[in-house]
Amino acid sequence: MPVSRLFLASRNAGKLAEMERILAPLAPGIEVVGLEAVASYDEPAEDRPTFEGNALLKARAGLAATGLPTVADDSGLCVDALNGMPGVLSARWSGPALGGKMGDKRGADARNNELLLAQLADVPDERRGAHFVCVVAFCHPDGTEVVVRGEMRGRVTHAARGSGGFGYDVVFEAADRPGVTTAELSVEDKDAISHRGKALREAGPLIAAQLRGD
Repeated sequence: MPVSRLFLASRNAGKLAEMERILAPLAPGIEVVGLEAVASYDEPAEDRPTFEGNALLKARAGLAATGLPTVADDSGLCVDALNGMPGVLSARWSGPALGGKMGDKRGADARNNELLLAQLADVPDERRGAHFVCVVAFCHPDGTEVVVRGEMRGRVTHAARGSGGFGYDVVFEAADRPGVTTAELSVEDKDAISHRGKALREAGPLIAAQLRGD
């Protein structure tokens, strides 16, 4: 039987908006709700060593707590000169976040970016390669699970630029859009090339078909 609600296991407003933009056209009439719209539950610690592991952990916990088909993602920035770090530690690279409020999230983003730029201060342009990863996991009450991965190659800049996006967008230039950070791109341009956009475009039709009961 078709389901009209989809739970997105996140309270990151930027991530929620980005996912809703991409998923909505694929499943008209589906209501996407986030953590703020469901009863509070014990969210699992993101302690898996891979993006896939963390995304599935969150999606399974969301399904168990709400009974709703659940989408969760884990994403991060992997920097070549740092042997792939921050990776799964991207959100807490400078230490634990101070809370779930947007102001605290912006503060954590700023601290993470400042630390990353400091760690790469003496690294020349040719060694500042990096890539964003996003793994999207979907879990349905009937036992169906979908896991897809998207990547966006590029480089870390020498200074933060731009006011759009979130996380490390202000210090990342995508290989497909050189000269501007992903925080300086329009929403449409970023969605077209982003790791999350790629993962959701692959997962979206599979999720939508499941929600429609196809």
